[in-house]
Amino acid sequence: MTALLETIRGRKSVRSFDGRPVSAEDRAMLEAYIATVGNPFGVPVRFVLLDAKEHGLSSPVITGESLYAAGMVGKVPNAEAAYGFAFEKLVLYAWSLGIGTTWIGGTMKRELFERAAGLGEDELMPCVTPLGYPAKKRSIRETLMRKGVGADTRLPAEKLFFGGAWGDPLPAEERAKDADLIEMVRWAPSAVNKQPWRIIVTEDARHFYERRDMRYTGERTGDLQKIDVGIALCHFVLGLEERGEKPEVTVDDPGLAVPEGAEYIATVRIR
Repeated sequence: MTALLETIRGRKSVRSFDGRPVSAEDRAMLEAYIATVGNPFGVPVRFVLLDAKEHGLSSPVITGESLYAAGMVGKVPNAEAAYGFAFEKLVLYAWSLGIGTTWIGGTMKRELFERAAGLGEDELMPCVTPLGYPAKKRSIRETLMRKGVGADTRLPAEKLFFGGAWGDPLPAEERAKDADLIEMVRWAPSAVNKQPWRIIVTEDARHFYERRDMRYTGERTGDLQKIDVGIALCHFVLGLEERGEKPEVTVDDPGLAVPEGAEYIATVRIR
């Protein structure tokens, strides 16, 4: 298991924190990292750290938190995928510091967070995350929430990755070659664990699609499932980089046949 896959598999959504504020050292490292976070779509994603007490911020599903990170993105093409990619990089970096997170898109007083973050009229703020040190024991509510969405299970690879055409099995040699990458994508987090990404593998590319459920689109959040595809894409690209490859992400629909409700998002090629 590679170091990145170990991080991805080891990272869990945290809703129960131990009450300690994020240390000055860790906060400084987070702020420095935030200033560098990018995405392959070239879409700016703006992050701010928000003190929970100062701004009166909370969530009914979170306990013991003192700090939040909010991310904003302009209402432009590819905004949601870029947002998911960038936000997930922050989430993984926070976990490497021992800081827990969980994506929150609905269980919060959104207007308070938007005001505290200084959301612009031309921006979306799809999600926020608490930042803090995980409690030694999960709350009963958190345990039930995880069980309710099957947080510790994932769809099998054959339902997510296709060889050449939608629904066709991925050849055994491709599965073996990209085994770690496939696992990184499988274990990407998603809204209520829907795992809406699908990938068609062709000779020279990996084409990412959204298998859409319209219930996860809102005027103030954008399409949350496009964000989920951005998260899966982030895992795939970081995995390629970890093994020394130079992935190139483009938005150039190959025109492959896909079922109704599926939408092309991006293509990854190795330069």
